[in-house]
Amino acid sequence: MLLFAALCAAPAPALDLQRASVKAGSTDQKAATVLIEEAEKRTHLRWPAGTSGSPVISLERGQGPAEGFTIRTSANGVTISGNDARGVLFGVGRLLRELDMRPGSVTLADNFHITTAPKYPLRGHQLGYRPKTNAYDAWSVPIWDQYIRDLAIFGTNAIELIPPRSDDAADSPHFPLPPMQMMSEMSRIANDYSLDVWIWYPAMDRDYSDPKTVDFALNEWGEVFRKLPRVDAVFVPGGDPGHTQPKYMMALLEKETAVLHKYHPKAQMWMSPQSFDASWMEEFFGILRREPTWLSGIVFGPQIRISLPKLRELVPKRYPIRHYPDITHSRQAQYPVPDWDLAYAVTEAREVINPRPVSEANIFHLLQPYTNGFLTYSEGCNDDVNKFVWSGLGWDPDQDVLQILREFSRYFISSRMADSFAQGLMALERNWRGPVLTNANIYSTLQQFQDMEHQATPADLENWRFQQGLYRAYYDAYVRSRLIYETHLEEEAMMRLRRARVTGSLQAMNEAEHILNEAVDRRVSEDWRARIYSLAEALFQSIHMQLSVPLYKAISVDRGASLDTVDAPLNNRPWLQQKFAELRALPDETSRLSGIDEILNWTDPGPGGFYDDLGNLTRQPHLVRGLGADKDPAFLESSLVGFGGRSTGYRMSWRDHAEALNDAPLRMHYDGLDPHAHYKLRVIYAGDAPTRKIRLEAGAGIEVHPFMPKPVPVKPLEFDIPAQATAKGQLDLSWYREPGQGGNGRGNQVAEVWLIRK
Repeated sequence: MLLFAALCAAPAPALDLQRASVKAGSTDQKAATVLIEEAEKRTHLRWPAGTSGSPVISLERGQGPAEGFTIRTSANGVTISGNDARGVLFGVGRLLRELDMRPGSVTLADNFHITTAPKYPLRGHQLGYRPKTNAYDAWSVPIWDQYIRDLAIFGTNAIELIPPRSDDAADSPHFPLPPMQMMSEMSRIANDYSLDVWIWYPAMDRDYSDPKTVDFALNEWGEVFRKLPRVDAVFVPGGDPGHTQPKYMMALLEKETAVLHKYHPKAQMWMSPQSFDASWMEEFFGILRREPTWLSGIVFGPQIRISLPKLRELVPKRYPIRHYPDITHSRQAQYPVPDWDLAYAVTEAREVINPRPVSEANIFHLLQPYTNGFLTYSEGCNDDVNKFVWSGLGWDPDQDVLQILREFSRYFISSRMADSFAQGLMALERNWRGPVLTNANIYSTLQQFQDMEHQATPADLENWRFQQGLYRAYYDAYVRSRLIYETHLEEEAMMRLRRARVTGSLQAMNEAEHILNEAVDRRVSEDWRARIYSLAEALFQSIHMQLSVPLYKAISVDRGASLDTVDAPLNNRPWLQQKFAELRALPDETSRLSGIDEILNWTDPGPGGFYDDLGNLTRQPHLVRGLGADKDPAFLESSLVGFGGRSTGYRMSWRDHAEALNDAPLRMHYDGLDPHAHYKLRVIYAGDAPTRKIRLEAGAGIEVHPFMPKPVPVKPLEFDIPAQATAKGQLDLSWYREPGQGGNGRGNQVAEVWLIRK
């Protein structure tokens, strides 16, 4: 029995490829080069070309679906039979992902066999060489070549470039080449790997109804098309940036298509209705119903008012729809992190290193069936893991996400860490679920990465993808440590304020402020903080990530410079210090004590009342959530947590909020009210869209207040609730932003609500 168990536990036999050679026909030499070079980097073994070694890895052509391949082993070695040039390259990529490669050793599971072809014909990623990205603007031609190769190895078949003029600065201190020259180089690189080249080309000029503006655009775009070795398609967003009425936009694009075909006769023209308001959407669909022949397809991207299924329903069947999913932003985005904790939102912010394998897979499975594929929206290498998840699922939607991550980790990190690093990436995503204060797994995640760090070789520690995982693990843990500490400090400060009638208001505020300042004067977890700084430097050296404005010349703090916000306050210290300054200026003790009482009782709704801190997952019991992120990841029919209020004097409760997008209502529901009582509502309207007006209804269409601007600066507003709205012991509240508007859909944002019994 023991012998049987030992045999069952023995590893599968492996084919030793240490002395292999690589045989390829003349048309597949690029794929052979990729195989030889990438294996050598990981094993320090250089496979010769031809049949001089044994066994032989043969690259051949076969028959079958486009881009597909078969890999099989035999006594003589390994055969990769690709159905076309891409199929051979993708077969090489799959082999590389399956190999166990270590210095001086390379093996493949014996009897390995696979026949496969991609499910979706378009699988790509936007690679924008421009200043607002958090790394791309510093990448040289060799770095771009390697990154595009990496993507191809995982089945990517297209990249999307950005022209020299876009919604960005004209120059970057990091540019190794002028934008047009680099764009040409990237087009050439993609062509070398037989990948499609798309251009994201925004129409940003003010007035395309003006013939002079149109002529300028035709000449400018034509020069870009002329200088590129390869262009397969152009995608023009309807907005974000740009703001052109559909009839003028479509007329422009018909002319631009003719210019495009002068230089790239088979290239396609695609566009999206991003940022269109309701009237422009109707005009857009009216044009589509005439089915213009120059238009090749429609793109579903951020800031589209309707869902992807609805878009597919309304767009004529002759036009395929391409997905343009935002995989790079964590908040204020097409697919934000669901229920993200405020502590992360104010520190890690919008473009932090963000592996989200489970969420990205959910988005893919919900929406991808309505499309012919995707080219993702990326603004840097912070979303690197997400790109490979999308590429893997685009090839085979039934793949297990963890298996994709294991292949990612085996190939990019090391065979030794194939499972441990993959599990670490999954743990990083779990770090972002639920309140930080109660998520003790954040520290366990750091321990996992520290264990890998201690076992890492010098080469592992120089690997930028390994550095990214470490950076996030240390950063998450540091945020939690600070949040626990600063929450405790605020509680201690409140204890001092509660003694104000004994000690006097001025002494109480002085003692409270001294305690609050310990967050800066006596920092917590300084070793973790120091490691974050050292990893930021390592990432700048390895992949040119710009994690700080002053240190690494990032274009701005909200463009991935999370090092500059690593110590952002995580309690109400700035707001309290501002209030203390105001109270100290008051002339008498009674007024100061009254002001302290207001601070202490801020969230108290009084007897029979209710308080909700909307955006705080632990204090919003009356919020109506809707479908939720699993079914509605874009939150078109659900409430979501939003973030705003960069003012240093904001309460933390004003820096997050609940919101509804576009014309959807934001709802709250109360039960157990006294049907004979009268109530009033106190509300804080905060958020990141102060110019958007907001309207409130109670019950079935009872107006509490009409559309009104939000007060600036933020302050509480009070409204009486009509008695008929609570006559049945229940209350429904519904907020709306002005209907029919375009743009990003935000503005219906509510931060705090008190329902007060009068």
